[in-house]
Amino acid sequence: MKAQPQASHFVGGAYVEDEAGETITCVYSATGETIAELHAATPEIIERAMTSAARAQAEWAEWTPVARSRVLRRAADIIRERNQALSELETLDTGKPIQETIVADATSGADCLEWFASIAATLSGTSVPLGADFAYTIREPLGVCVGIGAWNYPTQIACWKAAPALACGNAMVFKPSEMTPLCALKVAEIIHEAGAPAGLFNVVQGFGKVGAALTGHDLCAKVSLTGSVETGPKVYAAAAEGMRHVTMELGGKSPILVFDDASLEDAISGAMLGNFYSTGQICSNGTRVFVQRGIYERFLERLAERTKAIRLGEPTDPETQIGPLVSFAQRDKVQSYLKSATEEGARLVVGGGVPQGEAFAKGAYIEPTVFADVSDEMTIACEEIFGPVMSVFPFDTEEEALSRANATPFGLAAGVFTSDLTRGHRVAKRLQAGICWINAYNLTPVEIPFGGVKRSGLGRENGKAAIEFYSQLKTVHVGMGPVESPY
Repeated sequence: MKAQPQASHFVGGAYVEDEAGETITCVYSATGETIAELHAATPEIIERAMTSAARAQAEWAEWTPVARSRVLRRAADIIRERNQALSELETLDTGKPIQETIVADATSGADCLEWFASIAATLSGTSVPLGADFAYTIREPLGVCVGIGAWNYPTQIACWKAAPALACGNAMVFKPSEMTPLCALKVAEIIHEAGAPAGLFNVVQGFGKVGAALTGHDLCAKVSLTGSVETGPKVYAAAAEGMRHVTMELGGKSPILVFDDASLEDAISGAMLGNFYSTGQICSNGTRVFVQRGIYERFLERLAERTKAIRLGEPTDPETQIGPLVSFAQRDKVQSYLKSATEEGARLVVGGGVPQGEAFAKGAYIEPTVFADVSDEMTIACEEIFGPVMSVFPFDTEEEALSRANATPFGLAAGVFTSDLTRGHRVAKRLQAGICWINAYNLTPVEIPFGGVKRSGLGRENGKAAIEFYSQLKTVHVGMGPVESPY
């Protein structure tokens, strides 16, 4: 099983290679098999990527908005045409089941490109009357944007960053995670094929030092990072040295509040989607599930039944619902959290180990796991695990649930399940999170903004709000009369 790309990087409208760069080994986490070997970007590759992006951006910015729109729309169409192949590559790259990638990855990237294609042609400023004079504003691109991606949604994240950046007239140099480097190359290839100027969307591979070199480059005008809470401040500080614009989409430890009057099945569905989808490797996951005491034991009993029925297996099997974690190192990390939960007194409800059998022997698999009677100070209640591990807490009152839900330095997402919509809106208003769901969870259509508060980041991706973070306003004051001066 191989997925070797033509070359490690896509720069200036073509695949390029420099074998002097550090080796990046791509491993299919379901079998441990090496499926590709790439090389990290050398300083020469980085310079080539940034300068070609600057040249392409100068040309692209002169295009009419509707012309830029057509390119983005064509890229979306191509992605949809190739969804099967792109989904298969995503499955090899990440270990996520094909059942998931076929509907949630390349397709969501296409949705993003299509939606921002429709926005591109509507971008405009305003006119302000000032008596005899008047002023107007122009929305201008920033220049060359650097995108740094996470390993969990490589195709989607590349599109989430490329679409608004390009719609606003920018160019982008994108560095995918070294854990999942393959999919972004296809996105770059497709954007170029769709008619974008050569170099408008470049992809370079590498580890942290490549990201640092891109962030600190003189041609970098903006940095958009999707990554960990630990990485965010480092990238933010580096960007600040050059007064660069930033978007930081970081991690979280998000709460889901389930009240006594909630639909039990819907609440369990939301909690499972918010913990087990993508093998739990989603930044907005609601890993702290607070359940009101009146339905607490019934919730756990039914949750255990449904969790045991989840089908783990080989990711390329269409019947598989959960695949392995992205890597064996990630599995080791998750196992350490399972151990700490047991040692600190949490009650194991279901899962908690590595699935047995020949089908799982060579892969980075972990069982979907639920712990009950978790206290707020336990390690699994405080730290982002990034695996299929759900913590369930009992609560008595709304005020208690809100206080405990907000008692975290993070603030990416939150959810509330209740049949009382007045309470649903009231609770959502008080939850300290960038995105909240009422009687739903982890739905992120491109039409709505996504991003966090507190240590979970700043700025917004998607929705019209993203335009504010990929463009800047210029004000022009027009004098219509003689210039008065006391001198």
